[in-house]
Amino acid sequence: MPTAHVNGIDLNYQLEGEGPETIVLINGLADALESWDFQVPALLDAGLRVLRFDNRGIGASDAPAGPYTSRLLADDAKALVDHLGLTDFHLMGVSMGGMIAQEYALAYGSDLRSVTLACTYAAPGPFCSRMFSMWGDLAPALGVPFVMRDVTLWAFTVPFFSDRPDEAKEFEEAMAGLEMPVDAYLSQLNAIQTHDTTDRLATLTVPTLVLAGEVDILIPTSLSHELHEQIPGSSWATVPGGHACIWEHPDPFNSTLIEFVRAHSH
Repeated sequence: MPTAHVNGIDLNYQLEGEGPETIVLINGLADALESWDFQVPALLDAGLRVLRFDNRGIGASDAPAGPYTSRLLADDAKALVDHLGLTDFHLMGVSMGGMIAQEYALAYGSDLRSVTLACTYAAPGPFCSRMFSMWGDLAPALGVPFVMRDVTLWAFTVPFFSDRPDEAKEFEEAMAGLEMPVDAYLSQLNAIQTHDTTDRLATLTVPTLVLAGEVDILIPTSLSHELHEQIPGSSWATVPGGHACIWEHPDPFNSTLIEFVRAHSH
């Protein structure tokens, strides 16, 4: 895959499709661009051109010393789309990617036709802050793969483990085999720990969909709904599943996203 030297680092990216409308996808914590494999075929079939990339700290992108912030990662995304000459596009971010997308929409809203914020929040609050503090303590002691094994239990629903054991095992093995240095993980973790757009969301004018898994317990659905309530005129939708709804139930997730994008296309 190609790389672009932007914002002082090399970012690994993949740009696919020939459609007249472009959607840019931003990954979550410790997720490389392959995390969108369950979305990209549907987006391409819908006639969209799709850009996805590895955030700094993951995959084949550079992992400079941190800590990182959601605004820094948004500036990386801005530098990449400028490098590629992309304008007037749709933006989708999930989890940490949704935090990055908020910062992007607030800083560079004129670039966007729409923004979708999935499984994310305006600020972590006391529950998520405690969880992330534990991850930060666990990673140096037991390694990032151990933490990701724990994340699997938070991200998927109980029926996924009982009804689809082969898929569950596949995801567990992928997360347990994650090759991400502890320093890079902690640098990305800082972005979700310090993210806070609460006092600025009222100024957001980009057409916005806030999307959540119905039973998300990692970033509770209620936090996503609070985000929706803080963005004037935003749309709200839920889909089956929890925090990993993009993988556990991709079809309803994809159709909800595509319907919103089409409503705000040329």
